[in-house]
Amino acid sequence: MSISTRAVNAIRDFLELEAASGIILVGAAAVALALSNSPLSGLYNLLIETPFEVRLGALEIAKPLLLWINDGLMAVFFLLVGLEIKREVLDGQLSSLDQVALPGIAAVGGMAMPALIYAFFNFNNPGAMSGWAIPTATDIAFALGVLALLGSRVPLSLKLFLLTLAIIDDLGAIVIIAIFYSGKLSLLSLGLAGAMIAVLVAMNLLGVKRIAAFIIVGAILWVCVLKSGVHATLAGVVLALTIPMRTREGEPCPLRDLEHTLHPWVAFFIMPVFAFANAGVSLEGMTLSGLMGPIPAGVALGLFLGKQLGVFGFAWAAIRFGLARLPEGATWRSLYGTAVLCGIGFTMSLFISTLAFDGTMADASVSSRLGILVGSFVSAIIGYLILRSAISPRKES
Repeated sequence: MSISTRAVNAIRDFLELEAASGIILVGAAAVALALSNSPLSGLYNLLIETPFEVRLGALEIAKPLLLWINDGLMAVFFLLVGLEIKREVLDGQLSSLDQVALPGIAAVGGMAMPALIYAFFNFNNPGAMSGWAIPTATDIAFALGVLALLGSRVPLSLKLFLLTLAIIDDLGAIVIIAIFYSGKLSLLSLGLAGAMIAVLVAMNLLGVKRIAAFIIVGAILWVCVLKSGVHATLAGVVLALTIPMRTREGEPCPLRDLEHTLHPWVAFFIMPVFAFANAGVSLEGMTLSGLMGPIPAGVALGLFLGKQLGVFGFAWAAIRFGLARLPEGATWRSLYGTAVLCGIGFTMSLFISTLAFDGTMADASVSSRLGILVGSFVSAIIGYLILRSAISPRKES
């Protein structure tokens, strides 16, 4: 089997896995939403607020279950994201300027326009402005799940455009979290984290290939980062960047092996658990006027309008001025439908919402999650309808 054939098969397997994950993700969020608006809402809240503590001598980590999910399980999610980004940069869609030009330019627009729309609604409220990054992300699993409903009618090039754009979105989200959503810093913990990073880099340079060794040092790094004030999930990204990918011919690739192992766990366990724990929003007393408040309106319109305007507008400009080409087999209308699907923010948007609005801004947190659910749902429905009308049934096999 040629290298190109293996690459195409790997991409198809990835897309199929992400699409299936998106369907389960929606189901988990729907269950959480139903529970939080039923007589069982008390049990749901009790579950996610259950305290859980780990202690080793003077070292103590005590958090409710919700934060173990958001800080712990999501570190594994970011580990997978980091592995995917490194692989794509070294040997994938991000390794060539020609391949990355269109989704890269579109991703920049897709992050800038939603932030501007959110800021337009909330510029006069400093507390609310901390949520400016919430509508900037795209949920690849959810979006590919919608694409999967159209089957083989969707050109592979369009799926790759969406996949690459979402990976760049994730990279942008990582940078945003590192710069804007870190708390008060502990120099001691940062120093220990730096030492762990140095160990990981040394292991890479010395040719260590055992994944278990990297995971053990990575777990210590996670604790150090958690205690440092920098968000703990970034430890997963740093760990990913030190996992070796280049090996001698015939040797197994640690990065690809770890990515292959983690992918189903993240897709079918971690992301649904995260959605279940974070999508439970009580709709009691919610009115249309409340839904149109500055925070939910900024998030919902940032996702639905901002994403499509940014992604499609920047993509159109890139193609119009010769910086990139329309994906093979795609039309302008199908590209626009894909841009609308980019408004499905969900997982990463929910995650950034938990960082932007802490316990002192509970109402803002609920409002932002409502905006995420509405913006993502509308983007999914409208994007699907546009793509369904844009893609000829004759292409279906």
